[in-house]
Amino acid sequence: MANMQPSSKITIVGSGVFGISTALWLARSGYHDVTVLDMQATASTAYDPSSGIDSASADLNKIIRFSYDSEVEYQRLATEAAEMWNEWNRDIAASPEDGLPERLRGGDRRLWWNAGLLRISCKSEFSDFELRTLENMESEGIRDFQFKSNDEQDLQRAKERGWAHKLDPCRRQERLGVHKAVLDSTAGFVYAYKSCAWAQHLAVKAGVKMVLGPERGKVTGVSSRDNHPVVSTADGCEHVVDLVVVAGGGWTPSLVPEVRDLLETTAGSVVTVQLPKDRNDLWDKFAPENFPVVTWGMKQDKEVYSFPRDENGVIKIGWRKTKWTNFDEVKGRRISVPKTAHVTEQKETRIPKPALDGIKEYISEILPELVPLGISSTKLCWYTDSIDNSFVIDFVPGRPGIAVCSGGSGHGFKFLPILMREVVKILEGKSQDTVYGQMWKWRSSTSPTRNGLEQAGGRGDGPSVLSKQVMASEADWKFGY
Repeated sequence: MANMQPSSKITIVGSGVFGISTALWLARSGYHDVTVLDMQATASTAYDPSSGIDSASADLNKIIRFSYDSEVEYQRLATEAAEMWNEWNRDIAASPEDGLPERLRGGDRRLWWNAGLLRISCKSEFSDFELRTLENMESEGIRDFQFKSNDEQDLQRAKERGWAHKLDPCRRQERLGVHKAVLDSTAGFVYAYKSCAWAQHLAVKAGVKMVLGPERGKVTGVSSRDNHPVVSTADGCEHVVDLVVVAGGGWTPSLVPEVRDLLETTAGSVVTVQLPKDRNDLWDKFAPENFPVVTWGMKQDKEVYSFPRDENGVIKIGWRKTKWTNFDEVKGRRISVPKTAHVTEQKETRIPKPALDGIKEYISEILPELVPLGISSTKLCWYTDSIDNSFVIDFVPGRPGIAVCSGGSGHGFKFLPILMREVVKILEGKSQDTVYGQMWKWRSSTSPTRNGLEQAGGRGDGPSVLSKQVMASEADWKFGY
C-alpha cells in the first residue's frame, strides 16, 4: 500500500480503459500529480483502430451487458455504469463542437447505444447459464426487461415496448423452424475508441498529464529504489514516483512478471464484414436502430458474437471459444505476450483457421445475407485473462508502491465510467471496506484448470499456443458457395 497524499507523484502505465479510467478518477479525487505513460499515440489517433493502434481498448465497439449469471456484484456495478454511460451521452450531446475531441465532432455523437442484446441458443433449448441468469434477474427486479422468444407474456411486453422487431431479426424461426433466444432490452454496445478518447479528454481537463509515444511513453521496466517505485522508459530516463499503477493490458505480465500466476495474456479472434454503401437493404437491416448485438451459443461451445453495423457500414464479429497465447522468454520466465498487427516486433494480422471457420459457420447460419460479401479483415484482440475471470486490482506483494490494474478477461470495458471509483478506494488502502476490493485482491487458485491459464504447466506448448495453429489466409475469407 502507498501512503497516498494529494501531492503524491503517481504514474499510470497504459492509457487503455483501466489506465485512463484510473487516471480520471484519481484526478477527480483530489490527486494533483497524475501522469499516464503509453507507448502508443492514443491522443493524436483518438484510439482509432484503423490508425494503427494495437490495444483491446482501441477497438471498434464493445458489448454492454448486465447478464452475469450468479455474479450479482458485477451485475450491479454494470447497472450503475449504465447510468454513467447515459450521463456521458447527455454531456457530449450538450457540448459545443469545439469542446469535444475531434473524433466526436459531427454526426451522431452517442458513445452508448441501447440496441439490445439477443442471446441466441445454438440448441433447441436454453442453456443452464441462460436460465440461471433469468432467475437472478428476477430476484434483482429486472426480469421485465428480458424477453424470451417462446414466452407469450414476454412477446406481448416486447411488442408494447417497441422491441418486437429485434426478437428474431435473423428470421431463424422462419428459416430453420426453431429460435430459442432472450432479448435483453437493457443492453447494447459502445463505440470503444470514441469512449476512450472521451475519457482521455476528461482526464486531461481534470489535470492528468499524458506522455505518449514509443520513446518517452514506452515503459521498459518497473523497479524499486529506497522503497520508491522507479519507472524506466525507452528514452533512457528513470522516473522515481510514489505510486505506479501498471494497467498495460496484454503487456502487464511482461512488466510485472510476478502476476503470471494470476494473469495470462490471451487473444480473441475478430473479423469484420464491410457492407456496400449502395445496398440500402443491408444498410437498413443492420443499423443499430433495427438490429441488436447478438451472441450465439455462449456456454454452448460456439461462443460467437456480432454487432450492428457502424456509421461506415462495418460489422464486427468475434469468436471467443479459444483464447490464444503467444509465449516468449521474459526476464527468465515463459510468459505469453501480444503479437499484434503494428506495435510488436513480430507482427500478425491473421487469425487461426478454427476461429475463422467458427465465425463463418455463424455467418452462414445466423447472418446468411453476409455470405456473398465474404470477410473484409481479421485481427487478434490481445487482453489479459485472470484465473477466475475476475479483475486483479491490488498492490504487488513485496513491492511497495507498485500496483496492478488488469485482468479484464474480456468483460472489463463496460465499466469504463465507474470501475476506477472502486480502484481509488483500493489504492487508498480501503480494500477491506468494499466487496470489490475483496473480489479483486491478489489471490491464488486451487482449481485444476485455472480458467485455462498456464496450459501444460506454463511451458507454452499447450493446445492454444499461436505457433501451433494453422493461420487463415485471405483465400479463406470467401465462402464456398
